[in-house]
Parts: sequence; structure tokens; C-alpha cells
Amino acid sequence: MTPIARPLREPLDFAESDTLLRDDVRRLGAMVGDMLAEQVSAEFLQQVEAVRRIAIARREQGEPVDALAQRLSEVTLGDAEALVRAFAAYFGATNVAERVHRIRRRRDYQRTGSAPQPGSLEAVLLELRNDGVGLPELQALLPRMCIEPVFTAHPTEAVRRALLLKERTIVERLVADIDRTRTPPERGADDARIRQSLTTTWQTTEVPPHKPTVADEVEHIGFYLSSVLYRVLPVFYEAFVGAIEAVYGERIELPPLLRFGTWVGGDMDGNPNVGATTVRDALAAQRAQALACYQSDLRALGDILTQSEERVGFDAAITARTDEYKSLLPDGAVRARPRLADMPYRQLLGQMRGRLSATVAGGTGGYPDAGAFIADLELIDASLAHHRGDQAGRFALQRVLWRARTFGFHMAALDLRQDSAAHDDALAALDNHADWATQPVPARVERLHALIEGAAVSAPNAPSAVSTLAVFRTVHELRRTLGEHAFGPYIISMSRSEADALAVLALARIAGCVDDDAVPLDVAPLFETVDDLQAAPEVMRALFADPVYRAHLAARGNRQTVMLGYSDSAKDGGLLASRWALQRAQVDLLELAREAGVAIVFFHGRGGSVSRGGGKTERAIIAAPRGSVDGRMRVTEQGEVIHRKYGIRALALRNLEQMTGAVLRASLRPRPPEPREAPWRDIAAELARTSRTHYRALVHEREDFPAYFRAATPIDVIEQLRIGSRPSRRRDGGIANLRAIPWVFAWSQNRSGLTGWYGVGTALQNGIDTHGLDAMAAMARDWRFFAAAIDDVEMLMAKSDVDIFERYSLLAGDAHDAFFPQIVEEFERTRDAILAIKGRDELLADDYRLRLSIRLRNPYVDPISLLQVDLLRRWRAGGREDEALLRALVATVNGIAAGIQNTG
Repeated sequence: MTPIARPLREPLDFAESDTLLRDDVRRLGAMVGDMLAEQVSAEFLQQVEAVRRIAIARREQGEPVDALAQRLSEVTLGDAEALVRAFAAYFGATNVAERVHRIRRRRDYQRTGSAPQPGSLEAVLLELRNDGVGLPELQALLPRMCIEPVFTAHPTEAVRRALLLKERTIVERLVADIDRTRTPPERGADDARIRQSLTTTWQTTEVPPHKPTVADEVEHIGFYLSSVLYRVLPVFYEAFVGAIEAVYGERIELPPLLRFGTWVGGDMDGNPNVGATTVRDALAAQRAQALACYQSDLRALGDILTQSEERVGFDAAITARTDEYKSLLPDGAVRARPRLADMPYRQLLGQMRGRLSATVAGGTGGYPDAGAFIADLELIDASLAHHRGDQAGRFALQRVLWRARTFGFHMAALDLRQDSAAHDDALAALDNHADWATQPVPARVERLHALIEGAAVSAPNAPSAVSTLAVFRTVHELRRTLGEHAFGPYIISMSRSEADALAVLALARIAGCVDDDAVPLDVAPLFETVDDLQAAPEVMRALFADPVYRAHLAARGNRQTVMLGYSDSAKDGGLLASRWALQRAQVDLLELAREAGVAIVFFHGRGGSVSRGGGKTERAIIAAPRGSVDGRMRVTEQGEVIHRKYGIRALALRNLEQMTGAVLRASLRPRPPEPREAPWRDIAAELARTSRTHYRALVHEREDFPAYFRAATPIDVIEQLRIGSRPSRRRDGGIANLRAIPWVFAWSQNRSGLTGWYGVGTALQNGIDTHGLDAMAAMARDWRFFAAAIDDVEMLMAKSDVDIFERYSLLAGDAHDAFFPQIVEEFERTRDAILAIKGRDELLADDYRLRLSIRLRNPYVDPISLLQVDLLRRWRAGGREDEALLRALVATVNGIAAGIQNTG
């Protein structure tokens, strides 16, 4: 058939500003080639190069995919896994080079000083100042600002920590010569370190031999918290203060603006491995991590704050606190060092380290909470401020203070999440009502009110409710030792009525999780499907009208968190229907909250791929409904997104700045009211309905589609991956009960990206036919919401390759003829409609950098995809019992995921 992907035929060319990126790509590529020749053979490297040349010819010269597929069908099983790993090594090097180049571009902006980098805090503040935002207005917003990335246990890429450290070494060596200033001997030493990392990476398996436990996932997220975010956090605040001073001419004190959250250890939804024990263990691990970080910082401060009493003054409180701790700590806990007797700061820092050690050991003399530790740091800070210490260590001290105020003794707030059905099961057992879940909502609400107000349950020791109650009891216990910020909200999956929120309060009461006669948890309904999002306003209206729940809200400061599910809503109704339902839910809930006198916080459950709400976070924030941000952004960070955003410190800093800048713009100067938006909303609703109907007709209403899905994607391999501690399904059943992550992951692996665009083309073409191309073009140009959705679909389609997808579809036998033509027709319709609306003749015509990024990877990803098809055919023909084939297939899954990114 005629190629669909429209390969770009002009030579791959780098812009002048990317010359050093090209050099880094070539430098690393040459090292990878040398490593392959050494570790495998020169003949193997020749084989890799032959395949790569065919792949490039296919992309750059429009050659059919047949030649590449034929060449790969000749690869033996023995060579297949090595070939996949070789190509993965090449685009792994490309990934690193691109990330380092982002750092280089940032430095170039900072070096020239002619204009701040777009998206930086200084650039955003300049825009705001030009829009009339004065410093007093900015300062009024800052106290209520809270940016909170939340890391979840949803791995579609779980890079081993050992490999993360090797990648860091490569990054550090490239950054050391980022401006080409190293001497030849220095560059030679850098090359040796890079080769060492590349080679030991090749000699290390990408996936551990056993499925990760929750503890493994805690350790994985801990790498980003302690090794990256802990380090860059003070730099973020310093950059923000500096940007304000540069734009407004004043240096101000910033309140805490950043917090971090995690689901790892607290996400019980469909995961039998998570419960009270993992909650306790996760927070214990995070606590140990935080205390170890502070110990390291105090040692470093001791080397800096060496001031002597003979040279400078000190606040008397320093000596008093030191003497207090000498009495508090047991004998020998802190080794006496007479030589330091004239250094009051070092003496106190030594005693503080002793208290931290006692805190770790759980013995006497430990800190009762993070607040007491922070108070000691503030004591030293005040003394330095009073005694000419601004240039004598106060800067370093304040860095530690920023960390302590943010990370406390808990590192990241642990969210709790559970399916509403699990709560219903527990209540049914506790109250001896087998039909609890099927009772009318008013009847359940009446009984829940009684339980919340103290009524006894019939079977308080019901075995099937023990694990549920144990979680609430653990929360109550740990809040006392770790503080109120140790826990995030309690999230209720599949929330469908006010009874689901009240059930959490009732179970907490039964378990004794009560402080000052109030449940000390924020209850956050999660609305996931399109129908649930549409029903969300009525559910929340009932809750806000409920006197028992309003009493709970009052105790929580009249602030309500609502979580919005991007993943399941898109799996349920397709991308356009999902995005519109999410947009309308926010608008309606905002109005409802204003009427009720409640401040609403939206928690965005975004995934990595466009199909699950992925894309550029800052663009999504700007496109959000007016008033929905108001200084706060809470968003999940999942899968490969975590590594891409937070794997390198400089890029983590850039990501935090961009997110904060977007929140500033959306809060202080949201886009002005648009008179055309009223008719546009009607059109968007119409497009959403059309898209949903077309999407559901294929995915949910054709009985033979699940079988086609299982044949035309590697879902059977994905289900056997050892990359997550929880099952791929919430419960048995078809596509409806498959989690959104493996659903999207499978369709990205076969290079179709179907989950992000199917139904969109039919809707857009109907919009063009009904309202005219000019009207649709105006929406895409001038309405941020619609523009963001179209841009996301365009990006996903540019990464798709229907010619390669056809090879997967053929694995489905007769079902190929039933489904593939229909899918291709919708792909073409979507592509053509987007190009017509944008007035372009090529996808991503206005995004050179993303276009370049995709083209750099395609010659390496395409062969892995075609190898995966061949290996799938062989594995399935053998009854899926060949372990060697499965191992090679797992390598292809990891390779494709790393190559195309935005996968799950």
C-alpha cells in the first residue's frame, strides 16, 4: 500500500545553534560503535551499520518498509537481543546528548544576558510586569502558591538505579566540556570515563531478575528526591529571588512554594501489595533518607561555619542551645573536641548531628519533629544575620533551611488511594450489610452520617475489613511522629456519589483516626471516566450541601481537593471527549465551589503520553480554565516522564521553573475573556460527542476488537514485564478493566498511537464541514484549550508510523482486514484535518526541535519495531513458552519505549 507516514526526504540538517549537539551525537555514537565492536565483534557492528543504513534510506529517501523488514527477518534469535540493545544504546546516547544540549542552550541565554530564556522565571516576570503586575500584586499571590509534583508507581520505564548513575557520569563528562574548553588530556580523561560507563551499561541487564517490590519502587523514587530535587531546590529559590530582583529591583523573602508528593507505598487501588505495612515502610525509608541528607549538610556546614569567638560576635542563644543539648544527649553521643571550643557554630552543629543520630536510633535526645530541627537552623541563621555573616556562611545555611522547610522529616507527602469498591466491601463487612454497595445512595448516606457521629458497627472485627482499618490506624500513629505534611490527600478512585467520600470519613472514625474530633485527612474524590467527569458537579454539590461533610471541610480550612483522571477518561471516550469533559468539569466545579464558599484545588492525574494527559505541563496550565489554577498546581509525574524531567539536575531545575512560571501567568494574568469562546464551547461539545461516538464504536462496541487488540499489540509481553509491583488490571474482564497504562503502552509500542487520535479526525472533519475551515482554524489559533489539544494530537501522529503498524496488524490474521483499513482511514482523516486547520503541508512544520528529535531516533527505533513483530510471531507460534524469545521481546519493549518516549 502507499506509505502513510510521509517520510521527510530533505537531508537531516542541524541548525547553526545545534552544531555542538551534532558533535556530541557523533562523539557518543562513535564511542557506542567502538564499544559494540569490542564487546561483541567487528562483524556485529557491521551488521548494525547495515541495518541502520537501510533504516535511514527508508526514512530519508522514502523507501518502502519491506527492505528493512526483510533484512531483519534474517536476524537469528541469538543476534536479535544484541541488535535491539545496540540500537537502544545509540538512541540512549542521543537522549543524553539532547539533554546536555538543553543545558547548553540555557547557559547560552545566561551568558549573553541580552534576553532571558523563554519560559524562565525572569522572562515570565518581565511579561507580567509589562502586563501591569506590580511587586505588591506578586507578593500577595506568593503565600498561597504551592507547586507540587507527585511521583507515582506507574512505571512504563523503570531504569535501574545503577544505570541512572552511569548515565549521570556521561552527562557530567559532557557538561564538563559543554563549551569545548577542555584541554586534550582532560578531554581524553572524559572520554575514558564515558567509555567506561557505556561499557559497564552494556554489561548490565536493563531489567532486574525479579519483579520490583513496593520497597524497590520507594528506592527508585528516592533517587530523584534525594539525588536530584534535594540538590536543586535551593537553586530554584535563589533563581526566583534573583529574577524578582532583576525585574522589580527589590530583593524579597520568599515563602515556601514547592512541595513534593508520592504514591509509592500508599496507592492501594488494585494493588494487593500495598497496605498499612507499605505505608509505614515507605515513610520510614523516606525519613531515613531525609535525616541522612541533613547529616551530610551539617557536616558541610561545620567546615564552613568555623568562626571563632575572638573574631566575631554570636547570639547568646547559640551557646545556650549547645549547653542544653550537652545535657539532653546521653554521655558520649557527641564526641568532645577541645580544639573546637572557640567555635560556637561548629559546636552547635555537632550537637545537632548528635540529635539527628538519636532521631534515627529512636533513643532519647532525638528531635521530636522537623520543626525543632528547623528552629535550630533558624537560630544559627539569626546569629549570622546579626553578626556580619551574610558573606560568611549564611548563604550555605539558608540552602539547608530551604531543604528542611520543604522536605521535613518525611521527604515527600505520601498520598493514599483506594477504589471506592474496597471501601464498600469493608463497610459491608463491618456493618453486616452484604448488599451495602447496591443500597440507594440516600440510605447509605444516612447510615454513614450515624457512623461518622459515633454509632457502633455490628462487626468491628470483621476479617475482611482488617486491612482497610489498619491503614487508617497507621496514618493516625505516623502523623504524630512525622507531622501533618507527611500525608497528602486520601484519593477515592471511581468516585460516583457523595457516599464514596463519606465512606472514608466513616472508616477513619471506626479506626480511631481522629484528632480534635476531626478526621485529619483531606478527602479527594477522583473522577475518571467521561461519565464520571460529567457527573462530578452533582456529586460535589451534594457533598457541599451535606452538613456532616461541611463540618469536615471546615476543620480542613474549607479547601477541597478534586482529582481529575486523564487516563481512564481517554480510554473510555477518546482524547477529545476526555479533554472536553475535563475542561467542563473544572469550569462547573469552580462555579460550584464559589457558590459554596469553598476553595477548590484540582489535582491533575496526568500520564506520560498524550493519551493520558501528557505533553508540555506549562502549556496545559496556561490552557486551563480561568481561575482553576489560582497559585496552585498539583500534578502526577509518571513513568518515563520522571526520568526525562528529573533525571538531570539542571533539567529538573528548568522544569520546576517552567511549571512555576506558568502558574504565575495563569494566576496573575490569565488569558482575557474571549467573546468568541461561547460559540466555540458549543462547537467543542459537538466535536467531543462526535469523537466519542466514533471512538467507542471501535474500541468498546465491537465484540471482536479485544481479540484484535491482543493480536496487533504486544500486550501479552507487556503483561509479563517486571516493571511494576501491581497487576495490569483492577479486576478481571475486557478492555474496560485493563488499566490505562498498559492500554496506551501497547498502542504506542506498535507505533500506531491509536489511543491519542482515533475519533479525532472524524470530529474535526465534521467540524470543518459544518462550521467551515476558517472557524476551526480560528479555534486552533486563538483558543488555548483547543490549540493545546490539536498540538498534542499532531505530536503523537508525527511519532506514529502506520507502515510499521501494518506489520503488527497482520499478526491478527483475518481481523487485520476487518480493522486495519478503518484505522488507517481515520489516521489519514485526522492528519489531513490537522494540516488543513493549521494551513501546513507537514506535521510539526513549526516545531523544528521536536522534528529533529524524532528523526534522530527513527533509524534506531524502526528496526527494533520490526524485530519485535518478527519475534512476536515466533513466540506466539510456539505457545508463548520460549524464554529466550520472551527475553528478546522484553528488550524490544524497553528499547521502543526509550526511543519514542511519551509511551505510557
